[in-house]
Amino acid sequence: MKKLFLFVLFCWVCFTLPAQSLMWKVTGKNIKSPSYLYGTIHIQDQRVFDFDSTVWRAFGECQAFAGELDMERIDAKAVRESMVMPKGQTINVLLSKQDFALLDSVCKAKLGASVLFLNTTKPFFILSAIGQTEFKKDKGEFLDVFFMKKAKEQNKSRYGLEEYIDQMKAIDAIKIDEQVKMLVDYLHDSTQSNAMNMSADTMLTEYLAFNIAKMVEMTADPTLPQKFAEVLINKRNVTMAKGFIKIAKKEKLFCAVGAGHLGGEKGVIALLRKKGYTVEPVVFQWVETRAEN
Repeated sequence: MKKLFLFVLFCWVCFTLPAQSLMWKVTGKNIKSPSYLYGTIHIQDQRVFDFDSTVWRAFGECQAFAGELDMERIDAKAVRESMVMPKGQTINVLLSKQDFALLDSVCKAKLGASVLFLNTTKPFFILSAIGQTEFKKDKGEFLDVFFMKKAKEQNKSRYGLEEYIDQMKAIDAIKIDEQVKMLVDYLHDSTQSNAMNMSADTMLTEYLAFNIAKMVEMTADPTLPQKFAEVLINKRNVTMAKGFIKIAKKEKLFCAVGAGHLGGEKGVIALLRKKGYTVEPVVFQWVETRAEN
C-alpha cells in the first residue's frame, strides 16, 4: 500500500531516469541553440528550490519557458469541475459507515476540515491532498509554478506542452470504484501515519540525491491499472516531446516537467534521442543552505 500511495503522490517521477542529473541539455538538428529539460517534483519544500547557479544560468540564457501546462491559461472553473464525481456519486455513499468515519477523522487531522466538504470530490484527489500534507510547505507555490513566475518576471515567452484535459484523462482512466479502493486501502494500512511520513521523507531525500533509480524502486506498484500509467505517462510523454521540439526550434527553451516524464524507454529523453537529438545531463549541486532547511 505504501508503494501505491507514493505512486499517487509522485506518478510524475516514477519511471527510470539515469541518476546523473535532473537537468538535460538538448542539441542537434534544427535546434539552433542548446535548450534544457528540467525534472521537477510537485511539492513546496524549500530544498527542491535550492539549485545552484548552473540551473539559474541555463534558465537565464533561454528566451522561452515551457511547463507541462501554461498555468496562466488554466480555467479555474474547469479545474474544479474536473475534480467532481459524476452526479449522484458521493463519498458517504461509496464508503461504508466505518470507512467514512475513519476518512473523516483523517481529513480533520491532516486537512483541518471534515470530509463532508469533499463529499463529491473524486477519491484520487482526496488521497492526493492527504499525501501532500506529508511534506513541508516552505514556499508559497509548487516548483513548476515558481519557474513560470520567474519566466514572467524576465519577460520570457511562456508555453504549456499540453492541455489540462490531457492530465485529467489519465486520472479518469481509473474508474471511481478503483479510486475508492485505493483510498480505502490507504485508510486501512495499519502503519499509515509513520510509514507514509517516512516514505515521503525518503522520496524527497532520493530526489535531492538525484537517485532516480531508487525512487523508481519505491514507487513501483503492479496493482495500478496498466491503462493509468499508459495515459498518465507514456502518451503524455509523446505530446511533451513534440511540444518541446516545436518550441525549441523557434526559441532557446528551458522546459520544466515532472522528472518521471524524462526517463525510461518511452520517456521524453528517449523520444528526443530517437528523433536524432543529442540529450546530455548537466550536472549541478544543491546550495549549502539546503542543509539548514
